[in-house]
Amino acid sequence: MTTKLTLGPIAYHWPAGTRRDFYARIADESPVDEVYLGEVICSKRAPFHEADLPETIARLERGGKTVIVSTLAEVMLKRERKATNDLCAMETPEIEINNAAGLYARGRQAHRIGPFMNAYNEATIAWMAGQGATHVCLPTELPGPAIAVAAKAARALGLGVEVQVFGRASLAVSARCYHARAHGRTKDNCQFVCEGDADGMPLRTTDDHAILRVNGIQTQSESYVDLLPEADRLLADGVTHLRLMPQDVDMVAVAGVFRDRLDGKLSMDEADDCLGRLCGAVPLSNGFYHGAAGYRRIAMASPA
Repeated sequence: MTTKLTLGPIAYHWPAGTRRDFYARIADESPVDEVYLGEVICSKRAPFHEADLPETIARLERGGKTVIVSTLAEVMLKRERKATNDLCAMETPEIEINNAAGLYARGRQAHRIGPFMNAYNEATIAWMAGQGATHVCLPTELPGPAIAVAAKAARALGLGVEVQVFGRASLAVSARCYHARAHGRTKDNCQFVCEGDADGMPLRTTDDHAILRVNGIQTQSESYVDLLPEADRLLADGVTHLRLMPQDVDMVAVAGVFRDRLDGKLSMDEADDCLGRLCGAVPLSNGFYHGAAGYRRIAMASPA
C-alpha cells in the first residue's frame, strides 16, 4: 500500500468562513491524499459549519482528495447520540468512529477507528476488525515499539494503520468545559468563547511557563507533535497513513514539507528547518514516540 498523507479534522471552533477558505486551499493546493471532516470536540459547534459540509466534500473530491467524516469523541446527550446515529447510517463518504456510541450505531458496517478509541494493543485491534473496522488511527502517546507491534497486527488483518505525525496531541476530553469556566461561564452558556482561540487557549504554570492548551472540553499539548524524523521508521514498521492535524499555521506549506521529505526532495535538515520556521514560537516534540515525556524533543531518530 502506498503511503498516504492525511489531514485530520479541525479540532477548534474556527469561523465558518475561515473553514471554507481553509478547505478550498487544501483541495486546490495541498499534497494530502485524504481529509477528515466533521466536529469531533463539541456538538454545540456543529451547526456553524454543517451546512457547508456537502460543498466542502464536493470541493475536496474535485481536488482529488478522499473524504472521511469523523464522529464526536464524547457522546453524552440525546442530540449527540442522534447526530452520531445519523452519521453512522451514511454509506458514503467513509466514517471514522471516535466513541463507543458510534460503534454501537454502526454495527458491523465498514468504518475507520479514530485516535480517541484507544486501540493500544493487538487484541483490541483484532476485536475492532471483527466489528467491521478497516483502518485504525493509533493513539498519539504510543511509543515506537508499541506502534510497530500494533501496526504489524493490524496489517496482518488487512487494516490501514495511521499515526499522527504533526500537530498538538489530544491528551484528554472531559464532560466539563474548562474553556468556558476560565471565562466565568458555564458549559451551557459558553457563548462560544472558544472561537477566540484559533490554536487553543494557552494554559501556563504559576511561574509563567506554557504547559498545555485548552480547546473546549479538550486538553492538548502545548507543543506540536513532529514525527517527520521518525517517518521512515514508521513506514518500515507498517504504518500506511501519516496524519497532520490542522493548526493555526500554513497547513498547505506544512503538508508540502512532509510530502517533499517523504519523496526525497528535501533532506531531513532542510525539512526540519522549514517546519521550524512555519511553526514559529511553538515548540516541536516527539517524546511519546521515544518513550519519554511527551513534550520533549529527542534529537536523533532511530534509523529505518
